[in-house]
Amino acid sequence: MAVPTTRDEFKEYCLRSLGKPVIEINVDDTQVDDRIDQALRFYWDYHFDGTEKIYYKHEIDANTVSNKYIDLPENIIGAVKLFPIGDPNTSSGDIFNIRYQIALNDLYTLTNVALIDYYMTMEHLALVQELLVGKPQIRYNRHRNRLHIDETAGDLEVGQYLLVEAYELVDPATYTDVWADRWLQYYTSQLIKRQWGTNLTKFEGLQLPGGVTFNGRQIYDEAQAEITKLEEEMISNYSLPVMDMIG
Repeated sequence: MAVPTTRDEFKEYCLRSLGKPVIEINVDDTQVDDRIDQALRFYWDYHFDGTEKIYYKHEIDANTVSNKYIDLPENIIGAVKLFPIGDPNTSSGDIFNIRYQIALNDLYTLTNVALIDYYMTMEHLALVQELLVGKPQIRYNRHRNRLHIDETAGDLEVGQYLLVEAYELVDPATYTDVWADRWLQYYTSQLIKRQWGTNLTKFEGLQLPGGVTFNGRQIYDEAQAEITKLEEEMISNYSLPVMDMIG
């Protein structure tokens, strides 16, 4: 059995699983493409392999300062957080620049003593930074592809960089191994089968020569039962735990 590596091969694989060419699958080619797109959207939304965590870098320009938003690529499904490049504890202009003082005065002792005190101090400073300064607040909608930054104009300086933690869709056109995913293959096949049953319900009860009758309702019901089962399997077995995501 050949493993599909392109969209066309994937389409033929799903149709063969339903009986082609031995059985005529009464589904138009454009309907098959629609069902593949529908399956991919569900796969991207819920499967842990459908998206990948990335860090998107953006250089602040005059438009960013005036608009207070940045445009993200269309393949980004959600944004988690925004933070500037660099740790505030290492910034030369920050009052919590404790690491420089440690390196200047006590670096030679760190190889001879336990690091528990140092670790607890850095955790405490991070808590103080969080309480007094906080993190940048953002708003993002995946259909507009704009990440709004709820900061004052003085917080954005031209030439600085922003780093966005986001989730990017895994495009099967680039990463062809997606087409070999077992769940996606079976789910797409059942969506096509349901479409097949939907098309045949128009001829429900019509008798052909030889006493053969169309039974599109049975095909539809069988496919719908499998689709429900697969979607429940996706939520219980293949989805990541619920977490905060803007998008």
